[in-house]
Amino acid sequence: MNKLDAVVISDLHLGADLCCARQLTRFLKDIQAGNIGTKELILNGDVFDSWDFRRLKKHHWTSLSALRYLSKRITVTWVVGNHDGPANIVSHLIGVNVVEQYKIYSGEKAILVLHGHQFDKFLVTHPIITKVGDLIYRVLQKIDPSFRLARAAKNSSKVYLRCTEKIADGAKARMRDAGCDLVCCGHTHNAEESTPYFNSGSWAELPCTYLAIQDGSVQLQQYGGPGSAEEDDEDEEQRAPAATQDEMVTAC
Repeated sequence: MNKLDAVVISDLHLGADLCCARQLTRFLKDIQAGNIGTKELILNGDVFDSWDFRRLKKHHWTSLSALRYLSKRITVTWVVGNHDGPANIVSHLIGVNVVEQYKIYSGEKAILVLHGHQFDKFLVTHPIITKVGDLIYRVLQKIDPSFRLARAAKNSSKVYLRCTEKIADGAKARMRDAGCDLVCCGHTHNAEESTPYFNSGSWAELPCTYLAIQDGSVQLQQYGGPGSAEEDDEDEEQRAPAATQDEMVTAC
């Protein structure tokens, strides 16, 4: 089985109550074991939900530990998102490079990878409404662990739909300016496969999705199996080294 040129995931939101950290850990271990063969992993923004590392739970540290271990074996690149703040402060602690945007060559295609928040003008001009909407969305996630209610509310919002369209348009314009053929974004939490624009979705709700890049082609994939934030899976979890946790909290 040929290895993928790259795998793109985004919007992990480690530290959020309902992020799918256990699934993320399994996913990273599947890459490490070669079950998902790839030459490179790209974290396309919003790795953390906030810079208050005290919010990170045991299974969040486990994901970070798995990421740090994986970064010693393949190339891992972190493209910053709007939640990531000064990511370069802690990037070396998990062994990854941090960039504002990233260009990867696959087959005969040049592919631009960026988070997408750069084109979300509503986020800048209406910060209070954005925070209220985000709060409502998270409440709906807690009420319905299947995430169907939250997704339905999101997809019925005209403001949200206009924002996702503008982000796609902005990303495609940036792609053309950069001389690329395809563009991969995150930010919207809306997995999308519409050449030349692709969105990797998120790991803050089910199903968890990622983009698989190979020979100039980008395909949207789902990562199945158990592992939502509601599960109790203590047997698989090992706390990251205390020194790593202390260093990250201190860095913050």
